[in-house]
Amino acid sequence: MLSLKYLQENKEEAIKALKIKNFDATEIIGRIIILDEKRKESQVKLDATLAEMNGLSKEIGMLFKSGKADEANAAKEKTGELKDSIAELTAIQNSTVQELNDLLLQIPNTPHSSVPAGKGETENVIEKTCGTIPKLHADAIPHWELAKKYNIIDFELGNKITGAGFPLYRGKGAILQRALINFFLDENRKAGYEEVIPPLVVNEASGYGTGQLPDKEGQMYHVTEDNLYLIPTAEVPVTNIYRDVILKEEDFPVKNTAYSACFRREAGSYGKDVRGLNRLHQFDKVEIVQLQHPDKSYEALEGMVAHVEGLILKLELPYRLLRLCGGDTSFTAALTFDFEVFSAAQDKWLEVSSVSNFEAYQSNRLKLRYKGKDMKKPELAHTLNGSALALPRIVAALLENNQTPEGIRIPKALVPYTGFELID
Repeated sequence: MLSLKYLQENKEEAIKALKIKNFDATEIIGRIIILDEKRKESQVKLDATLAEMNGLSKEIGMLFKSGKADEANAAKEKTGELKDSIAELTAIQNSTVQELNDLLLQIPNTPHSSVPAGKGETENVIEKTCGTIPKLHADAIPHWELAKKYNIIDFELGNKITGAGFPLYRGKGAILQRALINFFLDENRKAGYEEVIPPLVVNEASGYGTGQLPDKEGQMYHVTEDNLYLIPTAEVPVTNIYRDVILKEEDFPVKNTAYSACFRREAGSYGKDVRGLNRLHQFDKVEIVQLQHPDKSYEALEGMVAHVEGLILKLELPYRLLRLCGGDTSFTAALTFDFEVFSAAQDKWLEVSSVSNFEAYQSNRLKLRYKGKDMKKPELAHTLNGSALALPRIVAALLENNQTPEGIRIPKALVPYTGFELID
């Protein structure tokens, strides 16, 4: 979340910046500043009352020692009044701090100065387009029909077992899925990311730490009895490894990669845009996460974007890179780049990766800090993450773009992982 100090010192700047995200922060920041004044006033009164209480306690002891029992007992009655005042002021202080924190959690991250204005995805800026759109043969079909034709993904069986949005992969489809996961993890490790296997469920504190809660509470599967959440992305557990951690400055960059199944309740269940693998409730994704020194986080973002681009190039897929506008940038991100690949049989671009810099927004929630040798006190680190890559739409594009009358061709980079060159 944004720091209270930043909002106090840069109120107008924050309000102006958040308008790029189509968020009017005027009222809420005003309420925060008023509440903070109330908190300070109650804290001053509480400190003074505690000091008076401490002084009176010492005085009572001295009066008893001096044989002045009447005066001591009168002073003791005064301490009862002070205790009531302390309890009341403490309650005011606690409720004010809680209300302040609740309001701070409702404010999105301020966007980077390079984020363009816009209300939604149609106003994202295309940075570049690469690759050749494949020309398919006359009998080409979309991936959900290919999946059935070659018996590699069974949507109906997944629906029977669980429900819509939970496909079952089988045969060469299952092997392709596993091959992609291993390929992405190997490439990420070569780029210096340490592989971890995180839990697939997280507690409430982890959800708050990375900003899924309270913003996306309705989009997450909630295990109510245990108050745990199924993860929407490995970003959540991986970044929370560093919750309440103080790093050394020389630890940067911290780089992790993880494969996980991901679960999202908001996925649609009907319409042409959600057919097949286009939008699922459960899907596989390989994630990369970085913790960086604030001075180097945007350099790191460029490197992460280049890395994801390299993965797509090795898969021989046509793609485009988008800079997200304010209205399409997430609640927690300061700047996001999306990669989309072209799915030839559907004749549309499909998002397969988002790469974001959150600056200190998540770190402030996580209490993730770093300290250098010459620093008087720890400061907030910057966090970044990216999909490297999300599998469903990659698989959709691979199946559609590489279909031939003989079968579906496997890109050369994946053949060592699949053990076959053709799905037939």
